[in-house]
Amino acid sequence: MKPGFQQAGTESAGSPHPALARTLVLRQPEVVALGEGSALECPAYLRSRSLRRLLLVSSASAGAALAPLRQALASEGIDVVDAPPVGPEPAAEDFAPWLERVRGEDFDSVAGAGGGSVLDVAKLAAALARSPQPLQEAYGIGRLAGRALPLLCLPTTAGTGAEASPNAILLDRACAMKRAVISPHLVPDAAFVDPLLGRTVPPPVTAASGLDALTHCIEVYVNLQAHPLVDIVALEGIRLIGRHLLRAVRDGHDREARSAMALGSYYGGLGLGPVNTAAVHALAYPLGGRFGVPHGAANGLLLPHVLRFNLPAAPGRHARVAEMLGAGHTAEAAADFVEVLVRDCGIPRRLSDWGIPRAELPAMAASALEVVRLLRNNVRPMTAADALQIYEDAY
Repeated sequence: MKPGFQQAGTESAGSPHPALARTLVLRQPEVVALGEGSALECPAYLRSRSLRRLLLVSSASAGAALAPLRQALASEGIDVVDAPPVGPEPAAEDFAPWLERVRGEDFDSVAGAGGGSVLDVAKLAAALARSPQPLQEAYGIGRLAGRALPLLCLPTTAGTGAEASPNAILLDRACAMKRAVISPHLVPDAAFVDPLLGRTVPPPVTAASGLDALTHCIEVYVNLQAHPLVDIVALEGIRLIGRHLLRAVRDGHDREARSAMALGSYYGGLGLGPVNTAAVHALAYPLGGRFGVPHGAANGLLLPHVLRFNLPAAPGRHARVAEMLGAGHTAEAAADFVEVLVRDCGIPRRLSDWGIPRAELPAMAASALEVVRLLRNNVRPMTAADALQIYEDAY
């Protein structure tokens, strides 16, 4: 029987509970501060560890949102060293010169304050700024040599869950794909999940990042590596995001919606280390790598199609997803709900809407099949023909 899909009461006498038949390692930050204003706890944390010079990694658009944090850092006597701004979907080719500039600065800690791209770059900076290891040698699972600098993450979007995960993703233009560094060294020392940081995030970014978070929660739950401990937070993440994303898109100052999204995104991030995602993310990578489709938008576009593909392999789990979304109790309802949600969030729902030529679909399918680390988690085996059909259905 597939891991994660054992039926209760089937274990034999003397055997372990099905949930403990394999070892699950759940890593998360040592300190997690959740709630409105929690970002302002960051200076006290730094002071408690005798850290005085902070490399702050952020984006050009995050200035106003981070102003109270900067004031709090200054009040505590923490010197801020500003890293060069990080843009959306950062590429490995741009990271090398960025890192060389950072290495010339004097700092004793690193904080990423921004969306997923910012947090990923901050993670790699904390690991590589004082290390001779080249980035190319760190790609993959468990290949990062270590991390010498304390790392803090302050998400301003509710999306990637990078503040809780061991992952950092960069675009590799040479192969037109996303590449991952996955290591326990990339789990931050502290995460400050403050929904007030996201109030000024524009609706399109709120929508795309929120769909990314929803995809994380669903894929972690409908997964060959699913585990009851992770299921709990994944299901709650699905409930929070499914019922609050559209509210956050329509009114960025809806505090209840922003708080629910921040928590749901964190829950999704918790599952990325012990379980990780599956076919939706594998199929989404070529959209971003080849055609620049924002990662969250690519996930949202493909999610209903992959849900329908996977449904025969795990109808009970799909029905549970539908229930948590508030869509009803049938397995088919989950995909239908997500499709409408993507539309209502204003995300283009067809590959053709993003200017992707139909002739590129076979090459995209071949690229997606190379993401074995994720496809091996999918509840239904996927062939190149299956991947191509999903792209056709989404076209």
